[in-house]
Amino acid sequence: MLLNLTGGQTVVRVLEREQVEKVFCVPGESYLGVLDALYEHPTIVLISNRHENGASFMAEAYAKASGQVGVCMATRGVGVSNLSIGLHTAMQDSTPLVALIGQVERSFQGREAFQELNLQAMFAHMCKWTVEIDDPARIPEILHRAFHIARSGRPGPVLVALPHDLVAETVAEANSQAAQNSTQNNARDSAHAATLPDIRPLQLDPLPPHRGAVERAVHLIRASARPILLVGGGIRSAAAAEALVRFAELYQLPVVTAFRRFDVFPNSHSCYAGWLGFGPSPYVIRAFKEADLVLAVGTRLSQVTTQDYTLLPTGTPLVHVDICPDVFGKVYPATLAIQADAGEFLSAANELANSAQATAPSAPPSSGSAPNDVAHATDAADADRQSYVDALHGDFLAFSATSPASEGEFVDLKGMMHEVNEQLATDALITSDAGNFFGWVVKYRRFESLPSYIGPTSGAMGYGLPAAIAAKLAHPHRQVVCFSGDGGFMMTLQELETAVRYRLPVIAVVVNNNLYGTIRAHQQRHFPGRVVGTQLGNPNFARLAETFGAHGAQARTNREFREALANALVVTQKERVPAVIEVFSDPAILSVGAQR
Repeated sequence: MLLNLTGGQTVVRVLEREQVEKVFCVPGESYLGVLDALYEHPTIVLISNRHENGASFMAEAYAKASGQVGVCMATRGVGVSNLSIGLHTAMQDSTPLVALIGQVERSFQGREAFQELNLQAMFAHMCKWTVEIDDPARIPEILHRAFHIARSGRPGPVLVALPHDLVAETVAEANSQAAQNSTQNNARDSAHAATLPDIRPLQLDPLPPHRGAVERAVHLIRASARPILLVGGGIRSAAAAEALVRFAELYQLPVVTAFRRFDVFPNSHSCYAGWLGFGPSPYVIRAFKEADLVLAVGTRLSQVTTQDYTLLPTGTPLVHVDICPDVFGKVYPATLAIQADAGEFLSAANELANSAQATAPSAPPSSGSAPNDVAHATDAADADRQSYVDALHGDFLAFSATSPASEGEFVDLKGMMHEVNEQLATDALITSDAGNFFGWVVKYRRFESLPSYIGPTSGAMGYGLPAAIAAKLAHPHRQVVCFSGDGGFMMTLQELETAVRYRLPVIAVVVNNNLYGTIRAHQQRHFPGRVVGTQLGNPNFARLAETFGAHGAQARTNREFREALANALVVTQKERVPAVIEVFSDPAILSVGAQR
């Protein structure tokens, strides 16, 4: 007997097979069939947002926090345009995400129908794959492939367009067991019992490195005196944090994290040397200038990480390991390029660490050397390497040390971070927007586990609050705190209502200086005395939070911030509501480097 599934029901069955747990959206009429199918699904939770950019930010952040593929939905034209900022973030951040987009009816396309856009033309450069499904029978095949593309290789976003009439159309399929059930249940129950064609999620084993390439990399590491290891988002994608720690320990390597990838290596570990991004410490830059080998693992060597592509002097030996061969040579020529999953490379190198080949001297002793002379030389080299690693970690500890602040007219942000570190749990999950305020967060917060920081390498403003909501959904028992500037917070503050509605007790710290601070700093640097467009007016954020049903507080001094944070930690957990703490900062201090 043939049973009928609508296109919308088929989409939801594929989501179920892909083990999707959360879907983020602003409801739209062009994909009502998918929404209706989610209504009857027992486990997939639909999170309804207040703006499509909040939905896409949440899906992207949820993927980072959970390790799953993020899923968001939007309607055609206007909805998907709003959603696009999250797709761009997912592309630049290498985050697996599938966007399901309602589209104009198939027979109406090409006539500039209501809210019509050529989605494939618009998003081809912003996504790994953009596809429109025109036959409901092909939904399982194409949608499973979309998930595969999103998470394979260098992860990224995939956009799947679903015409309005397609999700309403039925698909006939045979299922004898479901047919038996259909005689006892109503039409909706029988449809729910139906099964899809036997198309399953695609699973690939992680890409291993060539053994000879690993041996060459190990030889280069052993032969170097001042190597440095730069790691990026590939560690997160490969779930390779433990293998990375072991690798750094075995080869005595100082570890530097790429832009906004602070949590891929525990910052308290003796091998941690710091981070690259906006406003890095001079000692980190100097270490790269003086390095006789750079080993880059799971990073595309972005503009921000490489300080506008100036990080490495010409001729610096570079071993570049990445899952995607397209990154090789894009920024720096590699002495040795290894296409591999980051975790597979690290594990293979760890296995070699105690082998005769890995532990042999980098060059054979001269004919006049005695064996014990070689042993002493090796011991001395190991001692020098350890001293080098220890010195860089010591520099990091000094660079990131906080202290309590004396009271002044505004909240001292270094002192604010001292209170954050004192009161938050070590495993608290931090999210953030882009903005100059973040300089204090990254400099003074030490991240110890993966994930403990979620932020946009794309530099997207408005990301922090939606990301915090998504992180709380992924880790309901962890403290989640987002940091935003007043400019960025105003872009997505409507999602505070989403947090209230779903009872998600996140804490939002809003650093308010009534400025678009980053742009004001650029203006003062490049066009002194010609400030325009960067002055802002703001509401009372604490009172505004209360109108949403959240907890609100203001802090004009560090003592007030200390009390506000302590109170927010109690109230959010007791009442299961989000909290907003408005922090008044000095508008004359626009960056952590300008701090007095």
